[in-house]
Amino acid sequence: MSGKTKDVIRLERESVIPIIKPRLVMTLANLIEQDSDRAEFLKLCKRVEYTIRAWYLLQFEDLMQLYSLFDPVHGAQKLEQQKLSPEEIDSLEQNFLTYLLQVMEKSNFKIATDEEINIAVSGQYLLNLPIKVDESKLDKKLLKKFFAEHHHENLPDFVDKYIIFRRGIGIDRTTDFFFLEKVDMIIGRFWGYLLRLTRLEKFLKRSSGQHKKDPKKQDDICPEADVEDLFVERIRLENMELSFRNLLGKITIQEPTFDRIIVVYRRESTKPKTERGIFVKHFKNIPMADMEIVLPEKKNPGLTPMDWVKFLVSAVVGLVAVFSSLEMPKADMWVMFAVLSTVIGYCAKTYFTFQANMAAYQNLITQSMYDKQLDSGKGTLLHLCDDVIQQEVKEVIISFFVLMEQGKATRQACITDLDLRCEELIKEEFGESCNFDVDDAVHKLEQLGIVSRDSIGRYFCTGLKRANDIIG
Repeated sequence: MSGKTKDVIRLERESVIPIIKPRLVMTLANLIEQDSDRAEFLKLCKRVEYTIRAWYLLQFEDLMQLYSLFDPVHGAQKLEQQKLSPEEIDSLEQNFLTYLLQVMEKSNFKIATDEEINIAVSGQYLLNLPIKVDESKLDKKLLKKFFAEHHHENLPDFVDKYIIFRRGIGIDRTTDFFFLEKVDMIIGRFWGYLLRLTRLEKFLKRSSGQHKKDPKKQDDICPEADVEDLFVERIRLENMELSFRNLLGKITIQEPTFDRIIVVYRRESTKPKTERGIFVKHFKNIPMADMEIVLPEKKNPGLTPMDWVKFLVSAVVGLVAVFSSLEMPKADMWVMFAVLSTVIGYCAKTYFTFQANMAAYQNLITQSMYDKQLDSGKGTLLHLCDDVIQQEVKEVIISFFVLMEQGKATRQACITDLDLRCEELIKEEFGESCNFDVDDAVHKLEQLGIVSRDSIGRYFCTGLKRANDIIG
């Protein structure tokens, strides 16, 4: 790849523990030397999970019952059977959203902000068309009312129409020949050369966004710097070095991904009867630069107004330059050829680029429906409920194990000492990094009654057998 400055994006470490529970439990159990202690630890892990599931059972049941009234498929029928007034339905909607955001927070999902989305989509990966939402097809009352009554910081501008939740970071790599994209890149570079040769560049720069800075080279996904944040390089086709090997062979491009995305919205009512269905869609492994594919109610893409402006400006300026050359006593054929080549080249570039991008867009939309979409509606909520339980269980198990094996942690060092020990354990034994939520873990241990504090405020855990007796 090119030796130019690398396009690197800094990403905040997530609180989610990226290790499946069975592997976590067995790995920690194998670190315990005594067979009897190992058996007690495995028993404790099961009892912790049963207890935490019981804690959340009623809350999750309320969430599912509320959503059954707003399920886009069968919710309308259930609302009719309930014979509720519009005011009562409005109240139930707000209750559902309250429960939903609580579960989202417990499952370590975050609301994507304007800054994060602008940073994410400032580059290009596989999707190279401008995708817009048809806002006339989206309800603007439900979410606006909710966030007016429930304050959240850094809400995006579109929050009255839909919400995008994100969690987890990954990397997507695609290896292919990219013949059409390479042709488009060559035409684009040749087009830029001809613009500079004919001095038309200054006319188009004023009407294009070429001076708009790439926020990814200046900013990052998280507002505060952290030496342990993740740094991921974006390898993009437009930065490729021109060589026969790159042009004729396969190349690999790379883009960071959001591991999970959930989109919540309601469609605008088109019938005399008010639309009450709430859509909840769950996606996986969405490249940041292509996250427009998860937007609801997308418009069919086409040539942008800026494309038409550049096309018309090029044509008019080119024709003027040709006629001016013909009126000169000695017409410069090379200048005429350069100008005509510029105009024709730009027209060809616009046409072929649009056709290739449309094909890629259709492919990505199909892929998002069959490969990238995990579930929707009730299935998504069941995923979330299970995620909450799994995360809580893993946090409790790790923090108890650290206290059991490594001794007391002072109250003053609760955030730093125990937190660092848990993160080090995850890194050393599993090779994973996360921002461990030690406060929530210790709170759960106290609720379970298997940790205590001594007279000077240091945390310590009970013995394994005693812990099993306490939980029952």
